[in-house]
Amino acid sequence: MSNDYLDQLFSLEGQVALVAGASSGIGAEFARGLARAGADVVLCARRADRIEALAKDIAEETGRRTLALSMDVKSQESVEAAFTDAEDQLGTPTVVCSNAGVGHQVRMLEETEEQWDHMMDTNLKGMWRVGRVAAKHMMSAGLKGSIINTASILGLGVTNQHLSYATSKAGVVQMTRAMALELQRYGIRVNAICPGFFVTEINEEGLNTERGQQMLAMTPARRAGELPELVPAMLMLASPASSFTTGVALPVDGAHSVKLVP
Repeated sequence: MSNDYLDQLFSLEGQVALVAGASSGIGAEFARGLARAGADVVLCARRADRIEALAKDIAEETGRRTLALSMDVKSQESVEAAFTDAEDQLGTPTVVCSNAGVGHQVRMLEETEEQWDHMMDTNLKGMWRVGRVAAKHMMSAGLKGSIINTASILGLGVTNQHLSYATSKAGVVQMTRAMALELQRYGIRVNAICPGFFVTEINEEGLNTERGQQMLAMTPARRAGELPELVPAMLMLASPASSFTTGVALPVDGAHSVKLVP
């Protein structure tokens, strides 16, 4: 039986959602969840073949309109073009999940300047680009909305061999708060989700090693999260249910980020 109260709070019916970094992992799961909640969805990534296939699959499953657009978050022109095309073809995105990111595990003294720059330009500056363009389009259309940045619990605490990644995600957390402060007056909310260890293309190889499995066994949950476990937190922040929630960095990590010792 449908619950009208919950449907009213959490439905995204009539909204256009855009997911940057939608080709796999968290972004792909978010795109599917947004469509299931009633939004028309724009899937953006560099790998056009991946998002085109996923967009078709989501449309067939949910009956929502979907659109696959090429976007490289390291290029301002690419980000602007994707938002313009999305607006022209589906409407102004009022829910934006900024999820594109990279990661690597390397010792501080062995990391190259090129690796550092790639990490920062993608994970931090890329989200800055997406957030600014998203806000400008919403404001120009006179619409309120929600921007959700994918950070990490490594933006709240650190572990070995993740210097640039943790630094980039800590920057995302602070950027989220700063954006929330400035955009609240326009009715645009900005929040961050801080996932714990979820198996994605970025970390699958490392988590499946003996060392990775030992690390997971020492977390409070003693396992990695499953991607569908991230979606409800995202939908809460995207939906009218969170109309007065902004500037939040929300861990979804099975209590990992509050554990003081290994």
